[in-house]
This record gives sequence, C-alpha cells and structure tokens, in this order.
Amino acid sequence: MLQERLFSHGIKVGRDYLYDLLAAHRLLIRKRKRRIVTTNSRHWMKKYSNLIKNLPLERPEQVWVSDITYIRVGSKWGYLSLITDAYSKKIMGYGFRMDLSTQGCLDALKMALRNRKYNQSLIHHSDRGSQYCSQLYTDMLVTNKIAISMTENGDPYENAIAERVNGIIKDEFGLNSTNSSFEKINQVLSSSIQSYNHLRPHASCNYLTPDQAHLTKEKMKKRWKNYRSKNYLNQQCIVDPGLTNSTV
Repeated sequence: MLQERLFSHGIKVGRDYLYDLLAAHRLLIRKRKRRIVTTNSRHWMKKYSNLIKNLPLERPEQVWVSDITYIRVGSKWGYLSLITDAYSKKIMGYGFRMDLSTQGCLDALKMALRNRKYNQSLIHHSDRGSQYCSQLYTDMLVTNKIAISMTENGDPYENAIAERVNGIIKDEFGLNSTNSSFEKINQVLSSSIQSYNHLRPHASCNYLTPDQAHLTKEKMKKRWKNYRSKNYLNQQCIVDPGLTNSTV
C-alpha cells in the first residue's frame, strides 16, 4: 500500500527494513500478554473429526473457520465470534455478546450464510468448544448442507487462520486495549471488519483484499514464506504459513 507513494519520492524500502524502522520509533503493535480461555471442550456433546487435515485450499467458500475471542468492555469482557473464509481470508460473519453462550456463534453463522456467494460444497471448521458442538449450532450447519469439522488435539495450528484473524481485528484495529461501552465497541467492530475486508491486502492472497480474493476466479499466487517445516505441516492440517510471521 505504501510502495507507490514511496517510489514517487525515489524511496525503495523492503519489508524487513520497514519493520526495523517502525520498531526503532516504537510504532509496531505491542504483543498481547493477557489470555482468556474461551473454549470448553470437556463436555458430553458430540465432537467431530478434522476434515481439513492436508486439504488444499483451492477456492472461496470451500472451508469456513470459526473461533471466539475476548474484548474488554469497561471492567468486564465481551466475546467476539468470527467466521472467516479460509481461502480469501474474508470475514463472512461475526457476533458480539457479553456472554459465552451459543447465541454469539449463531449470530455469526447467520450473517455468514447471508453473505454466502457460491452454491458449492462447504466445510465449517472450529475447535471443540461447547458452542460449536451444541445441537442448535450443528443443526443449522446440517440444515444448510455444511460439513462439520473440528480440531482434534488442541494444537492452535489446527485452526491457525481463525486465530490469526482474531489477532488482526483486535491488535491492528485497536480493539485489544479498548475500554469503551458495548454499543461503542459494536460500532467500531462493524467499521473495522469493513476495513479489514475491503481495504487491508493480504500477502497470502496475492496482495488482494479479502473481498477481492473472494470474488477472483483465478488461482492466487501465494507471496508468503514458509517458516515452519514442510514435514510438520504435512503431518498436521491446513495452515496458512503466512500467518506464522505475526505479532500475535
């Protein structure tokens, strides 16, 4: 996004130098230290197998990934449920509530279904939290002919894309340190997700925005570096290697 403006001034700056420059002026996003547990997988409800292990991502709406994260609301915590298209990185739906009930996940799923553009086979992937295993949630997936996939061993790389998008929304859009009201945060969330989908390019999407990547018909060239071993990835699951080089 900066290249054209920099080139007009005769300035050539690579990514690593830019990061060093930002770090020297304390302009990089700070790492989060606090972590709130949002997943309870110790429950009696049915858990599903991981259907996306070693599955290549070839098109939008092939796999949706879901996760829940937390945002401070005054002296309490609110919980944000996100559904992201694994191929385009577009946030398809979200729900924000002051509790960890299934309703927040259902709100995100209903929005994602309204935003769906293609009538092709689709897999919904999540952790084994009680919200995603609940009958209300799984019934909605089955009704819409969406296959159900879940993580199996607790490794965060089994749901890496969803985890990374959580971090982008909270850290890069200033929601990690907010102390605003529920209503204000809802407004900021809406505008942040709009900016994320329509303005923020992704290296893993050939530097297209998620919305552009979601509409493209051509196979996208990946521009990230793989920092994890190839053997590890082959043994595990779908991982967008570009997500490993993050500040989250």
